This record gives sequence, C-alpha cells and structure tokens, in this order.
Amino acid sequence: MKLKTRGAVEMIAAMLISGTVGWPVIASEQPAVTVVFWRCVFGALALFIICAMLGLLKRGVLTRQQIVIAIIGGITLVLNWVLLFGAYSYASISVATVTYHTQPFMLVGLGVLFFGEKLTANVLCWLLVAFGGMLFIIIGQQGVITLGSDYLIGIAMALGAALMYAVTAAIIKQLKGQPPHLIVLIQLVVGAILLSPFVVWSDLPLPGSTWGLLLIIGVIHTGLMSSLLYGAIQKIPTSLVGALSFIYPVVAIIVDWLVFGHRLSAVQMVGAGTILLAAAGMNFGWKLMGNRSRETQKYS
Repeated sequence: MKLKTRGAVEMIAAMLISGTVGWPVIASEQPAVTVVFWRCVFGALALFIICAMLGLLKRGVLTRQQIVIAIIGGITLVLNWVLLFGAYSYASISVATVTYHTQPFMLVGLGVLFFGEKLTANVLCWLLVAFGGMLFIIIGQQGVITLGSDYLIGIAMALGAALMYAVTAAIIKQLKGQPPHLIVLIQLVVGAILLSPFVVWSDLPLPGSTWGLLLIIGVIHTGLMSSLLYGAIQKIPTSLVGALSFIYPVVAIIVDWLVFGHRLSAVQMVGAGTILLAAAGMNFGWKLMGNRSRETQKYS
C-alpha cells in the first residue's frame, strides 16, 4: 500500500472513531468529569505503551520549557473534553458536534488577538457565514427556547469547548516538530491529576458495562485514534487532512440519529451545512471576496 493511501486510510479511520465518541459517552450515563477522568487514565495507559514501543520514554526528548507548554495545553484540552461531553446531554451529539466545529474561527480570533495575525475580508465573510449557520441551528430547535433552556446551555458549552480546543491548538503550535504521542501522554496524565478531586469516588464500583464503555473511550477513542491521526498527518498533505476531517461531524450526526433518534430539523440541517461549509472555506482558502492574498487556515 502506498504511503499516501495508507495515510488516507488512517485518517478516515481516525475520523470514523472520533464521530462515534458521543455514543459511549451518553451510554455510560456518567457525569462528563467522570468520563473525561477515565478517558485520561485509560488513554494514558494506552499511549504509555505506544510511547514505549516508539522509544520516546527517555530523558531529553522534551526540554523543561516544552514540558511546561504541554502541561498548560493539557489543562485546556481537558476543559475542552469536559465541556463537549457535557454539551451532549444538554443539546444533542449532532448539535454539539457541529457547533464545536466553529473552532477554526476561534483559532483565527486568537491569532488576531495574541499573535498579530491579520483578519482579512475573506476570513471575516466566512466567519459571518458560520454565525448565520449558528443562528439557523438555534432557531431550528423544535419547541420554545428560553434563555435558561438546556438547549442553549448545550450550545454555549459546545462553543466553550471549541474555544478551549483553539487555545490548545495555539499552545501546541509552540511544540511543532516534537513527538505528538508523548505530548498527548503528558496532557492525559495532567488531565487525570487535574480531574481526580472532582470524581465522585463513592459511586464506585461501577457496573461492568460502564467500565467497558469507559475503556473503549480511553483506549479506542483516545489511544488508537490519536495514533491513527498522527500517523496520517505525517503521510498525507494538510489539505487532505482538512478534507477528511469533515467525516467526523457527519458520522456524529448519523450516529445520533440511528442510536438515539435525534434528528436535526430542516432548518438545523441548513445551519449545520452552513457551518461546515464555512469551516471548509477556511480550511481550503476558498474566496468569498476578491482579495489577492491566499488564505490557508487549517486545523492544527
């Protein structure tokens, strides 16, 4: 199998796995903090084995400064997961996942605020398109929505998760070229330590089926998915990484429909498509305005 083909297969597999994470999260019937804690524990064990096999568990691979950066990124990564998993219960997997994919725009905003990057007219237009899609998702919810409704809380949490992801991506950019498996291992260890005081230990022992779901989230949706994703990124062009990333929200919408019976309304489908279109436009530098400079904002 050619290297590029193998990378594409790995990327597709990683996105298929990512798109199904909401299923075991909801089925576990555990608080988001508990799910993320065990995700960190089991994921760290899986990545420890992977790092050992890759020969990354030795001194000098990362400097102290790089370790500190990885730790800070671990804090924001864990907050991202807690908010996203919490959003599943308040809104739905579909709505939370699509809303979560406003993250490229969050990253652009951080670049403008903290890294002196310019906000071009074309990027601003795609941002407005995504905002329009968000409004369609909100007004497309069946039933009456009040400012205190669970649905709006779920959307707010998904937006918060997207912001935390963008912050994590901005932080991890400082570690470009370093072993990604080792960085994620550090982040998962940080997450387990950070969340351990918030786990309701009196709920233990959990049913065997719940342990199975948590193990799947940690090993499959974290350890295996990360390995496939990083392996793919090393083998295929960034443009293809961006294109195949849209498998994730599509799979999430299908899973939410087939497993939990949550169907997006017609208006919400328009909103979801609009957000994903805007994110794609950001990824590939599609032009809405006739500016001369080429924009190639991509996921980190």
